[in-house]
Amino acid sequence: MKHGKKYREAIKKFDKTALFNLKDACDLAKSLSFAKFDETLDLTIKLNLKKSQSVRDTVVLPNQFRGEKRVLVFCPPEREKEAKENGATFAGSTDLVEKIKGGWLDFDVAVATPDMMREVGKLGMILGRKGLMPNPKTGTVTADLKSALNELRKGRVEFRADKTGVVHIAVGKVSMDADKVAENINTIVAEVKRKKPADAKGDFVQTVSVSSTMGPGVWVNIKD
Repeated sequence: MKHGKKYREAIKKFDKTALFNLKDACDLAKSLSFAKFDETLDLTIKLNLKKSQSVRDTVVLPNQFRGEKRVLVFCPPEREKEAKENGATFAGSTDLVEKIKGGWLDFDVAVATPDMMREVGKLGMILGRKGLMPNPKTGTVTADLKSALNELRKGRVEFRADKTGVVHIAVGKVSMDADKVAENINTIVAEVKRKKPADAKGDFVQTVSVSSTMGPGVWVNIKD
């Protein structure tokens, strides 16, 4: 993969093989940002997983950094008012299913009541491809709309390991204080460790790195 001139210049500013304590890694990743916009800071965690194992859950970050999410709720007509009163941007049933079939995807996260999953399941190919499919494991299929929507407003985010055992997740902005970014990272790593499969062998978390959207990754000393 070819990198641009600014990226290559950023790489020269530090030892890319070195391990840094978390706070220093966050400070360094922020300083290596070179884009004209407020770049997102991304966390990459490499896990020791077998092909049959998976890690997926949600976590509420202590320090928010994104704008308010547009939440869509699939629910029966009699619960639409409840959903909107608790923060849903959109609420509906088969009308929303048909709208999405027509190509509309103007929302950030989808929640569904269990009795709607028969209809929502018809959108598997569309929502699954976009990572928007409601799932009981992430708390987005639930009868308790109030609690689910409240946590989403607080900044609940989903994490999952891909097929290679790597978790990629946004943890902050370059404009954020490094201590707050580090606090978000600690929260995520602790939750990922808590989801370690019972039959996982050896060191579960193998490597951790943080980078800005355009910048190079900085290795974190996970034993620090």
